Amino acid sequence: MTCHSSSRRLRLFAAAMAFWLCHGSGTAGQLYDPLHVPAGAAPEVIDLTVKDAKRQREIPVRVYLPAVRTPVPVILFSHGLGGSRENNRYLGRHWSGRGYVAVFLQHPGSDESVWKGKRPGARKSALKEAANARNLLLRAGDVTAVLDQLERWNSERGHRLAGRMDLSRIGMSGHSFGAITAQAVCGQEFSGAAPLADSRLSAAVIMSPSGPRRGSPGEAFGGIAMPWLLMTGTEDVAPIGGITLESRLSVYPALPPGGKYELVLYGAKHSAFSDRPLRDEAESRNPNHHRAILALSTAFWDAWLRGDARARQWLDGAGAKTVLEPRDRWQRK
Repeated sequence: MTCHSSSRRLRLFAAAMAFWLCHGSGTAGQLYDPLHVPAGAAPEVIDLTVKDAKRQREIPVRVYLPAVRTPVPVILFSHGLGGSRENNRYLGRHWSGRGYVAVFLQHPGSDESVWKGKRPGARKSALKEAANARNLLLRAGDVTAVLDQLERWNSERGHRLAGRMDLSRIGMSGHSFGAITAQAVCGQEFSGAAPLADSRLSAAVIMSPSGPRRGSPGEAFGGIAMPWLLMTGTEDVAPIGGITLESRLSVYPALPPGGKYELVLYGAKHSAFSDRPLRDEAESRNPNHHRAILALSTAFWDAWLRGDARARQWLDGAGAKTVLEPRDRWQRK
């Protein structure tokens, strides 16, 4: 055994012991495990369309409906530039398997319709044009429209979603342009612009966050009381938009204390949060990145949407380190 492997095993053993001590000496079945999905928990996948008559806009959504019949918390997800409601299935299936109604939005104007059917050389310019402030406003409006429709479906007798959602506990999440969307509807202040926040949202998981285009991070994020979990990677640079790693890392220090977390995955590229790598990425992906994303996001939802004390203890204590690798960074305040 080499010194390197020996020291790594010692670190893993120490983390495991700390996790055990953090949770007491109960049986394995009593330990909190955010990666565990009960047998028979595969979700029902339902595709629906939200019709926003006021804006003359239709918003496709994909709902991952858990097997449990009682009302459960809801998580919304906003895709990145050029994406669709079909993206990030690994998140929808896991969160739903853990007992959440996961609703994945598709945003017309900044979705896959922007690039589909275009020549390869024209796709990048079309995506660049779609990454604009107008589409951010449309996306924020989509979140509000979907929340309004979920309220109607939840109370509509005979609807497949009727009575299945606890709409007093709603989380918001997104990746890339979807992260900016989540930031906007979860309290970010925009210099010289009206706020876009929706008060029905309770917590946010933001993958590949972005600092403000104008003004300081403190002005943009200093007033956010809502719990936020930020996730990025040491190589998280988007192919479009010019957002640097420094911009992504500027958000966490600007947030006020109280329910704020940041994960920086070592070696993770922008696509690490997606289902699969981009076509031009030659290097294989680290399978532990998805494991860490699923574990930490689930524990965060359990802690801040369900008020689960064990999840909070796992998240704030030694538990989180058990799913991370030595060069990953995890902090909270």
